[in-house]
Amino acid sequence: MAKTNPGRFFEDYSIGQILDHAVPRTVSGGERALYHALYPARHALYSSDQFAQACGLPASPIDELAAFHIVFGKTVPDVSLNAVANLGYAEGRWRLPVYPGDTLRSTSEVIGLKQNSNGKTGVVYVRTRGLNQRDDVVMEYVRWVMVRKNDLDAAAPDTVLPELKKALAPEDLTIPAGLDFSDYDFTLSGEPHRWGDYAIGEKIDHVDGVTIEEAEHMIATRLWQNTAKVHFDLTFRPEGRLIYGGHVISMARALSFNGLANAQMIVGLNGGAHANPCFAGDTVKAWSEVLDKAETAAPGVGAIRLRLVATKGGEAFTLRGEDGKYDKSVLLDLDYWALLPL
Repeated sequence: MAKTNPGRFFEDYSIGQILDHAVPRTVSGGERALYHALYPARHALYSSDQFAQACGLPASPIDELAAFHIVFGKTVPDVSLNAVANLGYAEGRWRLPVYPGDTLRSTSEVIGLKQNSNGKTGVVYVRTRGLNQRDDVVMEYVRWVMVRKNDLDAAAPDTVLPELKKALAPEDLTIPAGLDFSDYDFTLSGEPHRWGDYAIGEKIDHVDGVTIEEAEHMIATRLWQNTAKVHFDLTFRPEGRLIYGGHVISMARALSFNGLANAQMIVGLNGGAHANPCFAGDTVKAWSEVLDKAETAAPGVGAIRLRLVATKGGEAFTLRGEDGKYDKSVLLDLDYWALLPL
């Protein structure tokens, strides 16, 4: 009996299948330090215990995207080890802040399957939940992945496409218990802009850029135990190791600080697409568009829905060509809800 794990192929999935992912991970303050070393992350709530406590939290949480990467990384050996590409996200919710000392694990359910017309690959939809040591759900999301077939003669499964929300409504969002922006310190946060200063339809060029280095990408994939072959094995992808999409997400989020420094917490993920591949040497820039706004029941806290676009060398605010397809410069198109002071 083989002792090694070849990963699942498309024909190995079935609707309703539960995948309990291995190797729980206890988060420490080192996670924050390394995350901030990998990305120019400067949001005050995730940098300072004192700032977080002034906002009603017991301490500074781990960056919400660092928590996402940990939960995501656990799923790779069971979901995307043999993936061609990660295609999209939906219905992402951050339910609870993650603090140093929390232990995270992941579980996924297969909720959709569709074999591609070429008969060589298929799309697998999974709903993943990240749980802490108390079995509380700290976050959940749906993603879909194109996966290779191993047995090309295996019968195609019945097509099942899950019904997914195009966007979370404000009432779908979970506001962390105790969060209070009534006495928010705009000097310490780095910008004066509050909820009322942003208008639906407004676009923001975040100006700065960061050139992706091979070394930092390899540190990120190892840190989050992302074992997808396309990210680290040049014999699997001779044209270059594909940069982990989450690395691009975190880089773009960090760059968005310039113009959105007070969009402190991501609480909802409406959708996302990795539009074009990213490789070492690409310079990532970012721009955002305000899609929606809502007040919340938490004191001083507003919600803002943002489109975050990461590009490599393209013009700001260019998204699609005349043919309706993503411009070749677009790396990421991410639609999310964040919390900021009223």
